[in-house]
Amino acid sequence: MKRIAPFGTWPSPISANLAASAAPSLDQPQFDGKDIYWLESRPDDNGRNVIVRSGPDDTARDVLPAPYSARSRVHEYGGACYVVVAASVYFVNQSDQRIYCIETNQTDASPLALTPSDAGYRFADLVFDHRRNRLICVCEKHDDTRLEPENFIAAVRLDTTQPVAADPVERLIEGADFYAYPRLNGEGNKLSWLCWDHPSMPWYGCQLWLASIDDEGTVSNAVSAAGGSEESIFQPTWSQAGELYFVSDRNQWWNLYRYDSNPNADHANACRATALCPIEAEFATPLWTLGMSTYGITSDGQIIAAYTRDGLWQLGRLTPNPPGKGDSPSRPETFTAQAAASKETWVSDQAGFSEIETPYTQISAVTAQGHLVCFIGAAADRGNELVCLDSRTGKLRIVRSIPIAEAAGTAWSIPQALTFATGARESCHAFYYPPTHAEFAGPSDTAPPLIVICHGGPTGATGTALNLKLQYWTSRGFAVIDVNYRGSTGYGRTYRERLDRTWGIADVEDVVAAARHAANLGLAAADKMVIRGSSAGGFTVLAALTFHDVFAAGASYYGIGDLETLARDTHKFEARYLDRLVGPYPERSDVYRQRSPIHHAEQLSCPVIFFQGLEDKVVPPNQARAMVEALQSRSIPVELITFANEGHGFRRAENTASALQQELQFYRDVLNLPPEVTG
Repeated sequence: MKRIAPFGTWPSPISANLAASAAPSLDQPQFDGKDIYWLESRPDDNGRNVIVRSGPDDTARDVLPAPYSARSRVHEYGGACYVVVAASVYFVNQSDQRIYCIETNQTDASPLALTPSDAGYRFADLVFDHRRNRLICVCEKHDDTRLEPENFIAAVRLDTTQPVAADPVERLIEGADFYAYPRLNGEGNKLSWLCWDHPSMPWYGCQLWLASIDDEGTVSNAVSAAGGSEESIFQPTWSQAGELYFVSDRNQWWNLYRYDSNPNADHANACRATALCPIEAEFATPLWTLGMSTYGITSDGQIIAAYTRDGLWQLGRLTPNPPGKGDSPSRPETFTAQAAASKETWVSDQAGFSEIETPYTQISAVTAQGHLVCFIGAAADRGNELVCLDSRTGKLRIVRSIPIAEAAGTAWSIPQALTFATGARESCHAFYYPPTHAEFAGPSDTAPPLIVICHGGPTGATGTALNLKLQYWTSRGFAVIDVNYRGSTGYGRTYRERLDRTWGIADVEDVVAAARHAANLGLAAADKMVIRGSSAGGFTVLAALTFHDVFAAGASYYGIGDLETLARDTHKFEARYLDRLVGPYPERSDVYRQRSPIHHAEQLSCPVIFFQGLEDKVVPPNQARAMVEALQSRSIPVELITFANEGHGFRRAENTASALQQELQFYRDVLNLPPEVTG
């Protein structure tokens, strides 16, 4: 029999320190012969990102000595910050953004710098050019004489025998505002890449390019292979057979394609893209960090791919037909994004597609070598695990998992998918987590307090991986509803575009509708609903509190209060993001003011707590300070918690734990909850 106690007062086995230190922390797996490498964040080590190596005996050891930390700051969000070749690890160091090399087969080896200091370079998406003994990567050069940094694809000459003497960075491809995924074929004579220009973001539209590259490394004969202003391309990848694959949303869903040159065309740029598996599912995710990977190609040509339907990720196996075999032209009403007559879309026989059964509902960072495939998997009752799949047998092997020993015996709250009506007679999606405890239950005649969560992005999505920072709330007797508001990914391009020119309206309508839906179903107490979110989710929080009277309080983590300030002050990658979400600036400055909570603070009448990193370059601290001052001037209960050593997103365990503790106490005070149960 469970003990009955008021919701929100249960003693939890998940402490703030545990929730902070056990955050998801595995990413970017890579093969190097029989070894597997990955990136592992260490919140309890000042947020340091360590490269870890595991050999055939599954013994894991750190590659990077302290204080080195592998993290790129290209686009501020970075990504693909290291590459391994024959036990040599080339990585971007977080503190100075230089590329270093460390030999992992040498005892007590020290990293050697390969790029100059104080040159303003940042690097990401590293690829090793075996044919020319160099790195090819995305480079971002910061120069105080320019309004924006320059982005280009660079080659970095390698000389690990002596310290850096001259600048080894050579520009290979330039002219576009942004670049991603420079990839060489197996022979090293072809190079593919993505690029896009302001005001686009890569999930709106980008182009896939293909070029020749000679023995000296000179790039020539570049042709546009796919993409455009309204077609998003993701993860171009070469197979061992020399075929180029990619993901495109030209049919409104991010599906897998193969690039096929058209031998019957009368000009060099003609090509066709063959749809390998056209289904209403997403084989991609928005390119917030460079080098993201949802599929890998085995040595026998199988594609092992992660895809999402209705917010849940699965793993599938696809064996493509050879080019031209079993292909047929697509119907124009199905594939609408092909503007150029020289670019055709064909559909391949789908008989080779099948689902691979796994225990995971969140899958990312898929990579392949030979017949082995590595990925990061998680589910509602298990944290992130580095998993190795044998594509021949289907056998799964866990290479690394993050132990959560202190929470052993915890009854995890399992998400329940909800779809409900929202504005414009449309539907919205969310996951509801009921309050759950192994020893406590709430009174049968009362509903629990509710926390509505707004994910960041806003072009992002919430997932179903075990998240102790969410279970921190449910194990104390709070219900949680995590909303995939309109504009979220995972539900097709049409759903994603619902946020065009409606940010601050559609997303706010959706979180309000989610709270009311939960209350109407008896899943939440209507007078005890709060809302929390970070970054873009923080903006949704502040807008919901300002323009609606549904929530008793809110928590904004490095959130946006003034859209005009964001449009003027943010970094290059997002400098024109708001053109599509809100409108062109400054031409539509009136809309920016209409939707900015800072200009309507007189309508916000409930308590708010703000958390802000003082080194934040994405959403500067002045955003939080302006909102706090506006509320203080009206004597609204407000708190501002700052962290001097944090940027956009908290990485240090002690700061995350402190924020959780203060947020919990804030809710208990605002909602007038009884003290935590003891004994």
